[in-house]
Amino acid sequence: MSARSTAGQVIRCKAAVAWEAGRALTIEEVEVAPPQAMEVRLKILFTSLCHTDVYFWEAKGQTPVFPRIFGHEAGGVVESLGEGVTDLKPGDHVLPVFTGECGDCLHCKSEESNMCDLLRINTDRGVMLSDGKTRFSINGKPIYHFVGTSTFSEYTVVHVGCVAKVNPAAPLDKIFVLSCGISTGLGAILNVAKPTKGSTVAIFGLGAVGLAAAEGARIAGASRIIGVDLNPNRFEEAKKFGCNEFVNPKDYDKPVQEVLAEMTNGGVDRSVECTGNINAMISAFECVHDGWGVAVLVGVPNKDDAFKTHPVNFLNERTLKGTFFGNYKPRSDLPSVVEKYMNKELELEKFITHEVAFSDINKAFDYMLAGEGIRCLIRMDT
Repeated sequence: MSARSTAGQVIRCKAAVAWEAGRALTIEEVEVAPPQAMEVRLKILFTSLCHTDVYFWEAKGQTPVFPRIFGHEAGGVVESLGEGVTDLKPGDHVLPVFTGECGDCLHCKSEESNMCDLLRINTDRGVMLSDGKTRFSINGKPIYHFVGTSTFSEYTVVHVGCVAKVNPAAPLDKIFVLSCGISTGLGAILNVAKPTKGSTVAIFGLGAVGLAAAEGARIAGASRIIGVDLNPNRFEEAKKFGCNEFVNPKDYDKPVQEVLAEMTNGGVDRSVECTGNINAMISAFECVHDGWGVAVLVGVPNKDDAFKTHPVNFLNERTLKGTFFGNYKPRSDLPSVVEKYMNKELELEKFITHEVAFSDINKAFDYMLAGEGIRCLIRMDT
């Protein structure tokens, strides 16, 4: 479909629809309405499954919003523009992002924050901001959006503030992983922890985000990158991302923070926690060296969790930080992360361990639920 033939019209295309919690997605023909003011309609070429998709698809403990089109890690091209969009044009290569950058709020104007007031992630909202309606429907029945992206559809409509324009020479089937977890882990190290060359870094959790943090530590020149995980099957794969030492907390009869302190002459210089487990968060903080150690929390805890540590740990000049999407502003910063890949500073191919056709999208769920691989590339054009 060319932009000339479809702009301003409803597009009928295939989408993977989740009709209810935990039920396999089904490929349906959906109608995708034209973009409204400050919206962009995208043709999705590549997408992937993230733990966040699975978490809200299972709908255990959250507000269930169904029927819904999931997906938020993707790459594609601009098909058409809504009124008021001036910085994009049809054919631009883009990454849709689950959080945004309006450019006008206090957060967007601050160099220290990426937490846009208007476009911050909202997992309960299944409609567009401009009019409170969906752009997806089947036979007139609304199909709800997910985190403003809904990339499990051949076409989707996204607020312009959640669209990062990228170098058209960059392969979308590689850089699409930067629209979620990989940037989160990478930025947690490069933008927040900021280890110096030769330093010691501990990474708690060796899933996709943790491996991206390890990749960041490698890029930063850390000399010791210690992977901490309860699953020793992850250790060999993690060596590709720079991890050169490993600790399985189950192998010790003492807290893992004590193990790490003994290994590193008093504590690591930097730690990043990527599991969301409250005990791992506490361990990640307490394992950093007094005087200069910095711990960064990335994982999302359960809503009833409480972080408990002795105040003396702070008084002894340990620093605890948190981060959201690696402190990257989507529109301003993601293009430069893509250039790190193009300049061969950042390796992305090793994150993509599986590949399926869009019609086989449920296999991607199977891989993730079985804990197999890191990222599964879903090709929309097959």
